[in-house]
Amino acid sequence: MMALKATIHKAAVNIADMNRHYFSDVGLVLAQHPSETPQRMMLRLLAWICHADDRLEFSKGLSAEDEPALWRHNDRGEPELWIEVGLPEEKRLRRACHQARQVVLYAYNDRAARVWWQQNGTALAQLDNLAVRFLNDQQLTQLAGLAQRTMNLQATLQDNLLWLSDERQQLELSFQEWKTAL
Repeated sequence: MMALKATIHKAAVNIADMNRHYFSDVGLVLAQHPSETPQRMMLRLLAWICHADDRLEFSKGLSAEDEPALWRHNDRGEPELWIEVGLPEEKRLRRACHQARQVVLYAYNDRAARVWWQQNGTALAQLDNLAVRFLNDQQLTQLAGLAQRTMNLQATLQDNLLWLSDERQQLELSFQEWKTAL
């Protein structure tokens, strides 16, 4: 029996991040694991856009249990920024907070995420370098509608809003900040 291979997506993204004064045209390659939904893959892309940096990279993803969805390393090879997507165990986030200077979780799935937050929010409040951002199902469905094998996207970030568009549609997205890092 042959193992299923990842589906490769290519995204040309023009980023105008007014909050950080970061402007760039980037070409990204995303490998969508066979078990990964288009929603999760596009949320990984959105997380990359929100933290765009020359050193920010996609990890091995779902096939590497000890790596986040994305990360950025310092000059010594240590993780500075650790980005998770989904609803990981509290223990995993605690370990990430000990390894990286900044950890950001992008949570999704309305019903499951709210239950997860009720169960883990108090323990996670103790992690000063953790931020938790939530994208609701309606916005996630719209975001997944942009998924193509080849994407040309424009992204503008200002204050708490993100505008993302391709040749067909424009989305206005905003995260609920469940927890901010200190």
